[in-house]
Amino acid sequence: MRLFVLFFIFLSTLGVAQKQKKNVTKVDSLNYYIELSNFNSKTNNYKISLDFAQKAIDFANKTKKTSAQAYAHLVLGGIYFDLKKYDDAIESYYISVCLYNTIKPSSQQAFCYYQMGLCHLEKGNYLLAENYFDKAKMIYTAIKIPDAIGLLNLQKGIVYKAKGEYASAISIFNQIIAKPDALDFSKTKAEALYQIGTIELQNNRKNLALNYLSRSYVLNAKDKNVDQKSKILLSLSLVYEKLLDIDKAHFYLKKHMQLDDSIAILNTHKLGSEDYVQFKDSERLKTIEQLDKENKEQQKANKVSKLINILAIALISILLLLSLSLYKNNIIRNQSNLLLKEKNNELLLAKEKAEKASKARAEFLSTVSHELRTPLNAINGITHLLLEEKPKPSQMKYLTSLKFSGNYLLTFINEILEINRIESSTIETEYINFDLKLLLTNIQNSLKELASINNNSFTLEIDPNIPDYLLGDPTKLSQVFLNLINNALKFTKNGAVKVILSTNEINEEFTSIHFKIIDTGIGIPKDKIESVFDSFSQGSIEINRKYGGTGLGLTIVKKLIDLMGGKIKLESEEGKGSSFSFDLSFKIGNPLTTLEKGIDYDDSILKNKKVLLIEDNKINQMITKKMVENKGMVCEVIDNGEDAIEALKNNAYDLVLMDVHLPGINGTIATQTIRTFDKKTKIIALTAISLNENREMLMSFGMNDVITKPFDPIDFYRIISSNLARKV
Repeated sequence: MRLFVLFFIFLSTLGVAQKQKKNVTKVDSLNYYIELSNFNSKTNNYKISLDFAQKAIDFANKTKKTSAQAYAHLVLGGIYFDLKKYDDAIESYYISVCLYNTIKPSSQQAFCYYQMGLCHLEKGNYLLAENYFDKAKMIYTAIKIPDAIGLLNLQKGIVYKAKGEYASAISIFNQIIAKPDALDFSKTKAEALYQIGTIELQNNRKNLALNYLSRSYVLNAKDKNVDQKSKILLSLSLVYEKLLDIDKAHFYLKKHMQLDDSIAILNTHKLGSEDYVQFKDSERLKTIEQLDKENKEQQKANKVSKLINILAIALISILLLLSLSLYKNNIIRNQSNLLLKEKNNELLLAKEKAEKASKARAEFLSTVSHELRTPLNAINGITHLLLEEKPKPSQMKYLTSLKFSGNYLLTFINEILEINRIESSTIETEYINFDLKLLLTNIQNSLKELASINNNSFTLEIDPNIPDYLLGDPTKLSQVFLNLINNALKFTKNGAVKVILSTNEINEEFTSIHFKIIDTGIGIPKDKIESVFDSFSQGSIEINRKYGGTGLGLTIVKKLIDLMGGKIKLESEEGKGSSFSFDLSFKIGNPLTTLEKGIDYDDSILKNKKVLLIEDNKINQMITKKMVENKGMVCEVIDNGEDAIEALKNNAYDLVLMDVHLPGINGTIATQTIRTFDKKTKIIALTAISLNENREMLMSFGMNDVITKPFDPIDFYRIISSNLARKV
């Protein structure tokens, strides 16, 4: 049955468009959660499978798309059906079919009716089952999917057989058997032959029964359906027993028992989670206790039946008094309900105020962080220019300190902005094809210097079974590792930092990986372990003064891991070190094609190129122009979007540096207008990316690349040179 569910899920997802840019693959979050749910179902991790199905429902509810909500509930119903929790399955299918009824008829809607029919068939509700099968057949006929109708007819035949209407059942089964083998109908035909065989066996037509069951057994060998095979073997044993062929009867009975034992073991594993067993045991105990209690009450009732008759009049009087009391209580209850409604309204108002305050805080911090980038760009830019002009040795100390302070402040601003983006739900998880081992090797190489400062060894241990290429979010994963490894190296001296990757589960499509970062540093006191993931928390004031830092790194790590579907765990002992671990699931990716290597600004590419700079801030004009001209480029400056459009209409430029926030029309609208008449000139956005901005949004207006303020000189020249070198 699970194969049939997966077949329809495949049909429904077949039309989903996949967009690829270079080596980036975008995956819809709904389908991603459902694929994870199906993956865990196939590996019998039903608890996790249900969690991912619920995440799919939550995501569909956020999108408010009826088809997505219906699809998610259909998948959840399939899991309950596999677990034989038919009442829960019917409830999920009912929600799904109600949603599908509001949109255009589809194969999923028909399949939902079909599954409801199967549930009621398992429960013995034959009239309801037949009704749902008829509805499914009407939809399949309307949308022209004839292959599914044969399976529906089979189930209707089984319903007729269960109701004792053998003639109608045999008529339907014969229609199925008459279909050509070329239709790949072996499982359905085998079931129809089996059903006729059992009817003939009930009617004591032994030779006919043997004929149908033998044909069913042959067809079953093609499909290899073990549940069906078990039933056929048992029926063949019964036929041979009636034909007095005891040897063959025993032979088929033995094969049936062997197969039935293996199915029982499989079903026990499938359903036998500890929580479910405990639940069933407790229900069984409750039933026994209830029966025992009812027996005792019945005995007691028999003994006091005469006494009850005598006390009837007294009871009636008491009931009258109770009615009066209930009437008064009802009045009091109504008054209490009114009071509760008033309090509830007050709570709703308080909740709205709290949400507005939280939003205002996020917007305030985002605005402050964004606005600080402009003067910080001036500080970092001027520092870079002064360092390039070969200052006096006595000035180098001050300029180096200024550069360090600027970079520290930039890190602090970026971390505040990152937390605001996560908390405001504007950040989304990407699904990109990337090389996990290469990513970790690059991080290790970039942190070698930091490891050597504190005389630490820094090693990687990666399970060779982990695939090289995965589908996930390498940017967020890099943020997590950089924060955790930076902390480990900073708080460890003359020790060791180790990153360990091991495989939890793996198959052809998915893998689950356990990540662990271990250090032998100062450790964390037990009373501080719960609070280290809070914003601006570093354990103590003394640690903050000694080691520095913002106290935001672990907050960002926890939020990013939660966003990617994992949960971080911390084990630490003061003076002995710490261990951070988390598990993440990935879809296995494909080998990456050779990527375009970034060009480290070759002067020969930059020289004599004509650059148009659109920037309204005078200090930023001066700094950016100077940085451009230092590499032999010719720079023209304009301070607004309107004049920039006219300049590009009348002149040719090799490159445009476009500030996003301009007086009048902003940089995005200016770029959009320019692209109506100039598709070739490279335009690079200059922006201090804020809470409501992202790279994809800026690129959608026609920009070729983005440079973030404050500029890192190396990145600034690299991005410019790579765009100038890239062919149109």
